[in-house]
Amino acid sequence: MNSKSSDNSAGVFSRWTTRRWLRVGVATTLVVLAVLGSLGGWAMWRTSQITTELVDRRSPALIQAIRLEAALVNQETGIRGYGIAGQSDFLQPYKKGLADEKAALQRLRPLLREDASAVADLAAVEKLAGTWQEHFARPLSASSSENAVALAGARADEGKITFDALRRSMARQQTHLTSERNAASHELSQAVTLRNWMFAVIAAVILLVAGLVFEGLRRGITGPISRLGSAARDVAHGHFDRAITGTGPADLRRLASDVESMRRRLVEELQFSEESRSLLDEQAMELKRSNSELEQFAYVASHDLQEPLRKVSSFTQLLQRRYGSQLDERADQYIAFAVDGANRMQALINDLLAFSRVGRVHNDHQTVDLEGVVERTLDTLSVAIEESGADITHDPLPTIVGDNTQLSMLWQNLLSNSIKFRSPDRSPHIHIGVARDADSDTWEFAVTDNGIGIAPEFQEKVFSLFQRLHTKDAYPGTGIGLAMCKKVVEFHNGTIRIDPEYTLGTRIMFTLPATAAAPEAPERKTQP
Repeated sequence: MNSKSSDNSAGVFSRWTTRRWLRVGVATTLVVLAVLGSLGGWAMWRTSQITTELVDRRSPALIQAIRLEAALVNQETGIRGYGIAGQSDFLQPYKKGLADEKAALQRLRPLLREDASAVADLAAVEKLAGTWQEHFARPLSASSSENAVALAGARADEGKITFDALRRSMARQQTHLTSERNAASHELSQAVTLRNWMFAVIAAVILLVAGLVFEGLRRGITGPISRLGSAARDVAHGHFDRAITGTGPADLRRLASDVESMRRRLVEELQFSEESRSLLDEQAMELKRSNSELEQFAYVASHDLQEPLRKVSSFTQLLQRRYGSQLDERADQYIAFAVDGANRMQALINDLLAFSRVGRVHNDHQTVDLEGVVERTLDTLSVAIEESGADITHDPLPTIVGDNTQLSMLWQNLLSNSIKFRSPDRSPHIHIGVARDADSDTWEFAVTDNGIGIAPEFQEKVFSLFQRLHTKDAYPGTGIGLAMCKKVVEFHNGTIRIDPEYTLGTRIMFTLPATAAAPEAPERKTQP
């Protein structure tokens, strides 16, 4: 039965959280401190009360009793001298003693009010003092010098007997007051000793409580948290096989359980990552093999496929020259179709080869001065520019890091497209604008022309392979140019798009990463 009760108690305590343990611990500590504070306060109050009793009543009462005795003795001395010598000068001590007696009684009565025995002693002294004054002192002091001597001689024995009784009464009073003061002093000494011991016990209990609180915090909170943190750091350092177990309050155990669940999830994720990495390695090998096959295909396409095309074109043209007189007009037309098809197939193969080499063959990143790249591109397109009468301008262009060959292909395709798709109603005007975006740390370029433009529904489609918006008779080409531009820009971690808000032609906008040493470019101007 006792074992079952202990198990139930342990089960109840095991469900306590850190907050509850702290709340119970703080409440218990406060109760203990309140009890100790009450005991310490009582000891201080008791000591203060006895001190007040001794200082404010017992000692002053004894002092005033002594002063009362001195005043009465002065009266007796003065009266006795006046009765012997008959000189009025001896009445001065008597009169002063009367004033001192009155003052001493006024101070003494309030001090003895709560002590019945002391009041009785004072009443006896006052009665005997009154008797002595009534029968001896006052009649003698009121007599003349001649009568005073005779009256003093007649009442000397009576006065002595009465004053001796008064002396004994005052001695008893002082003895009682001295005894009470000594008793109060002893009681004060005991109270001080009790207070000191009580404060010593309070200090010891406070130290014990502080030690228990420290040990409880160490075992119940800081220790489990430290062990949990150590286990978590081990897991963070790569020891994923270490199980995390929680101790201490319920919430710390739940936290340890959550961390353990996270560790298990990490182990599962790592296993999955290892499997994924193995799969990626296999895919990388497959991609490497595929690239090798692609390079082999590119070699075949550049040699084995182009050679038959050249032969077809050459022998077809040779056939036309040698047997042209024997063929009719329809045969000449067929031969022209064959030669044109062979030439277009060769151009398509060359463009496909150039497209496949972007990022694979041409991948030499270095500092590229776009001013020089554009100038060389304009030289390359000088014949087309002269024939079309195109006016090409540009902002000061920056220096970036990229592949010089690819960037040359980018500008050549963009500018040749602007020249090719010019409007028949006006001379082509092309402007290259550039501005730096400080937020994304990129250069934003805009190639703007006043050509025939691109309809909104085709502005995404034109960046795909073999997407042509016109027949080959109207505008020759393979439909790979803008797709190659997109591939070059994305290879340089940029983006490319057509500005849908510009309707006076076409504005192709693209971004390229800026470099730390790149010069600042002016703000982009709005082009007509």
